[in-house]
Amino acid sequence: MKAFNKYFDHTLLKADASASQILKLVSEAVAYDFAAVCVNGSHVRSVRRFIDGAGASWNPDEETGVKVAAVVGFPLGAMSTNAKAYEAQLALEDGAQEIDLVMNVGQAKAGNWAYVEDEIYSISQMCHEDGALLKVIIETCLLDRNEIIQACRSCVECGADFVKTSTGFSLGGATVSDVKLMKDTVGDNAFVKASGGIRTLDDAKAMIDAGADRLGCSASVAILEEYNKESR
Repeated sequence: MKAFNKYFDHTLLKADASASQILKLVSEAVAYDFAAVCVNGSHVRSVRRFIDGAGASWNPDEETGVKVAAVVGFPLGAMSTNAKAYEAQLALEDGAQEIDLVMNVGQAKAGNWAYVEDEIYSISQMCHEDGALLKVIIETCLLDRNEIIQACRSCVECGADFVKTSTGFSLGGATVSDVKLMKDTVGDNAFVKASGGIRTLDDAKAMIDAGADRLGCSASVAILEEYNKESR
């Protein structure tokens, strides 16, 4: 059974995040041994250096150490595939071990799934060649039920390792019903990451019970402290 702390991607993606706030984020991620720290691309190099300097190690076959995750195409997902691919390439070169890619929601809503799939496939290939994982943010709050199902199927077909609910910057975040639908759709073929609006221990437990394998949270420390108190 996975340790509770290993469900968390400790996250700070605000436009005005300062260097000191990023340092605090990664210090907390190392101290609590979270699964990953998730940041914008400009912070990847410094975060990776900090984690390596703290003695954290990364093994793609084990849930050990703190991984560095970078968002790509964030938060809208509406830029060109070439722009996203270049952004992902730079993040990987800077030391990212996971990429959280925002799907092109507009193309999905238009039914242009070939475009969506070509993009996901090309970036999943890039990630896997580098030994990195790919999480695809499908922005569930902008999709209907059938679109969520199709998005999950497309992600699996194109080699994504995770399907992820939300950026946290759109109309809504993760819901239990969406997480359950995503897990029911991908089964054992991919993992599910819930993100957006997960602020309490009850929120986290509900998402895990619905099938989430990772949780993207800015409130990770408070949630884990609440869990530790409850477990005493």
